[in-house]
Amino acid sequence: MTYIGAKFKRVSKVKNRCCSLVAVILFALSGNLVAQNKTGSIEGIVLDALSNEPVPVATVVVEGTTLGASTDFEGKFTIEGVDPGFQNLRVSCVGYESQIYRDVDVRLNQPSTVEIRLSASTRTLEEVEVRPSPYNKTPESPVSLRTIGIAEIERNPGGNRDISNVLRSFPGVGSTPAFRNDIIIRGGAPNENRFFLDGVEVPVINHFQTQGASGGPVGIINVNLIREVDFLSSAFPANRGNALSSVLEFKQIDGNTDRWKFRGTIGSSDAAIAADGPIGKKSSLIVSARTSYLQFLFAALKLPFLPTYYDFQFKYKVKFNPRSELTVLGLGAIDLFSLNRAANETEEQRYQLRVLPKNEQWNYTLGAVYRQFTEKGNRHTLVLSRNMLNNEAEKYQNNVEVDSNLILFYRSQEAENRLRYEFDFRKGGWKFNVGAGAMYARFTNRTYNRINTFEGVDTIDFNSGLNLYNGSAFGTVSRSFFGEDLTLSFGVRMDNNNYNAHMANPLNQLSPRFSASYYFLPKWAVNMSVGRYYQRPAYTILGVGDESGNLVNQTNNLRYIRSDHFVAGLEFAPTENTRITTEGFYKIYADYPFSLRDSVSLANAGADFGVVGNVPAESSAEGRAYGLEVLVQQKLYKGFYGILAYTLVRSEFEDKDGNYVPSAWDSRHILSLTAGYKIKRNWEFGVRFRYVDGQPFTPYDVATSSLKQVWDVTNRGIEDVDQLNSQRIPAFHQLDIRVDKVWYFNKWSLNLYLDIQNLYNFQAQSRPFLTVQEDANGNPITDPEDPSRYLTKTLDNTSGTVLPTLGIIVDF
Repeated sequence: MTYIGAKFKRVSKVKNRCCSLVAVILFALSGNLVAQNKTGSIEGIVLDALSNEPVPVATVVVEGTTLGASTDFEGKFTIEGVDPGFQNLRVSCVGYESQIYRDVDVRLNQPSTVEIRLSASTRTLEEVEVRPSPYNKTPESPVSLRTIGIAEIERNPGGNRDISNVLRSFPGVGSTPAFRNDIIIRGGAPNENRFFLDGVEVPVINHFQTQGASGGPVGIINVNLIREVDFLSSAFPANRGNALSSVLEFKQIDGNTDRWKFRGTIGSSDAAIAADGPIGKKSSLIVSARTSYLQFLFAALKLPFLPTYYDFQFKYKVKFNPRSELTVLGLGAIDLFSLNRAANETEEQRYQLRVLPKNEQWNYTLGAVYRQFTEKGNRHTLVLSRNMLNNEAEKYQNNVEVDSNLILFYRSQEAENRLRYEFDFRKGGWKFNVGAGAMYARFTNRTYNRINTFEGVDTIDFNSGLNLYNGSAFGTVSRSFFGEDLTLSFGVRMDNNNYNAHMANPLNQLSPRFSASYYFLPKWAVNMSVGRYYQRPAYTILGVGDESGNLVNQTNNLRYIRSDHFVAGLEFAPTENTRITTEGFYKIYADYPFSLRDSVSLANAGADFGVVGNVPAESSAEGRAYGLEVLVQQKLYKGFYGILAYTLVRSEFEDKDGNYVPSAWDSRHILSLTAGYKIKRNWEFGVRFRYVDGQPFTPYDVATSSLKQVWDVTNRGIEDVDQLNSQRIPAFHQLDIRVDKVWYFNKWSLNLYLDIQNLYNFQAQSRPFLTVQEDANGNPITDPEDPSRYLTKTLDNTSGTVLPTLGIIVDF
C-alpha cells in the first residue's frame, strides 16, 4: 500500500517545526556549558573467544592515535585521554588473531566498558604477520557476510536509525518505493529472512509486520542497544536454519558495569528512552521504551488512518564466575491501526477508507542464553526462548459496523517455545560446532472473509488450530591450512516436524553446505560457498482450515521450501580499511507453495500489509534467482567512509502454466552510493543515493472487477494472473543527506542531526489503484452499456516528498 507511505511522509513539515524550536532552545542554553576537559576513557577486558580465559599482555591501541595499554594478568586494561565519539581499538597478542574492535562510544562523564574476544591463531612466529581487518570473515561464511557497526547504523543518511533501511546501502538488497522495511535479498521474497538477537531467534522485527513475511513500516529493535549486526545473504552456518535469503544476527551491547547512564532520542516518528547500568557486582541491565507520536499529527492533518505503536526491549546479563554467564533478553511491541472516517474529502481518501481494515497487533520474544566454558577451551551454549504474535483485523462494507456488512474478520496467534544446545570445541587444529534443537509451536486462525474471485464472490469461513513439533540437528567442522591461507568448512543440518509424513522424515530436509577461502596473494582471496537450505512454510499456510476446521494443506503435498545456493567471488583488500569484492550467485528454488485459489506462486507475495498465505496451497512452484554483486567499501579512516554497491539480479518463478516469468522482486539493477566525512568540532556530513530498476506488477482484470456483485463486496480490483508480472513500474531513485553535530559537556552530551530524505523530491510510481467512477454525491456510476457493471478508472499511486527530520539524542 504505497499510498500509506506517501501519507506518512506528508507529516514531516509540521513535525519538524516543533523539533527545530526545541533544537534552537537547547543550543542557546548550552553555549557556556561546554566541557573544559574534553577527553574520556575506555575500560575493558580481553578474553579467549573459546575458553573465556583472560588474555594477559595483549596490546590495545586506539586507532589513529598513540594512546594504548597492555592487559594485566586478569586481561583488564584502561586507556585515558580518549577523544569522545566513536573510536576503534586495535587489539593484538602473540598466539591470537589480531582484531579491530569498532565503534566504542566514548563519553566524558563515565568510562566506556568493552569486552573483547580474541580467537587463537594457527600461524607460527616465523610466518608473515597478518594485519587486523575491520571486516568480519568466518570459515563458515567467507562470502556474503557483511558486518555493520552501530556507528554505520546511526549515521546512515536516510536510514532513520533503522537497520532494515541501512541494509539498502549494501549489495544484493532491494527495496520497494513504498514506506516499508521489506528486506528483499538477491531476488528472494521478504518471508525468506531470519533474525537473531544475541543468539535468540526473533520472528518479528517490524511494527505492523506482514504476517507470514517480514516487512513493515518501522523497525522494533532500538539501535541504542545494538553494537553490531552480521548480515548474511548466503553461506548460512548450520546452526541457523529455516532461512532461504538472509540471516541477520543482532548483537547487543552489554550494560555498563560502572554506573547508570541514560539516552533520550527524538526521531522522525517516535521518541525513546534507554538506560543501562549495574545491578550488582556481577550483573548489568539495559532497558528501553519507545512510543510513536504520528497518530496525533495524522489526526490534525485529516489523514484517513491513525497508526500508533509502542515497543520495549531489555537485556540482563550476569557472570556467575569466569566460566559461566547468563543473558536474559526481551523484545515486544504493540501496534494499533484505526481509521479516521472524518477524512473523506478526496477521492484518494475515500478509496483508502473503503479498502483499509482496522488492525491490531502485539508480539513479544523472551529468551535466555546460558554459556559454560571449560578448562579445555570448549564452550556449551543453551538457548531457551518463547515468542508470540497476536494479529487481528476487521473490515465492514462502507465502514458500517453491522453484522450484515462484515467483509473481513481475522484473528490468529503464533506461539513458539524453543530449545537449542550447541557445543563448540577444538581438536588438533580442527574447529567443531555441533548441536540440536527442538520447538513446539501453537497456531490458531479464525478467518471470515468475503473475497473477489474470477467466478464472482466467495466466502471463506473457518476456525483452525495447529500444534507443531519441530526437531533439528546440525554440525560444522572447519580448519585452516598453509598458515591460514586456505580455510575450509563443511556443515550439515537436518530438520523435521509432525505436519505430514514427508516433513516428518529428516532425511527429506538434509541440508549440506561447504565453503572455502584461499589467499593466493597477501591482499587477494578467492571465496566460494555451496549449500542446500530448507525453510518451513509459514504458519498462515500450514494452518489453513476448511469449514470443519480440518487443515486442508496437510494433504496438498505441502513440503519444506528448498533453495540451492552457488556463490563465488573475488576479494581485494588494498588497505586495512578498504575492501573490494565481487560475487556471483545462483539460487534454485523448489517446492515453493503455489496458491490453488489465486493460481500464483506465493513467492510473489509479501510486500503489502496484511497476511501472506491463508489459502489452500501445494508445494509445486519452482524458481531461480541469479546475478552479480560489486562492493567497494571504505571503513572510517581519517574522517572518511564510503560504500559503493551495485547488483545485477534476475528473479523468475513459474506461472500457472509452468512458464518462467519475472517475480515481484525482479529488480534487475540496484545501485547504492553512501559516503560521509567527519571534520573538526564534531561535525559530520553524509550522503546516500539509491537507484532501483522498475519492479514487475500484475495488471487488473477490469472486466471481472467492474461487476457490481464483485465490486460491492470489497471495493478493490482483481489481478489478472494470465498476465502475471507482465508490466513494470518506473525506476525509483532517491538522494538522502545528513548532517550531525555533537556537543560534549561535563556530565552529558547533545547530538543534533538533520536528515533529509528524497532531497530532489522524486515522485515514485507504484501500481495504480483500480476504482470506480463516482457521481457528485460519491456514489458509483453504472456502466450505461451494461447495467451489471460500474464504470472504472485508475488512480495514480505516487509517493515522494522532501522529508526533513531534525533528530535529538541526549546522553547523560
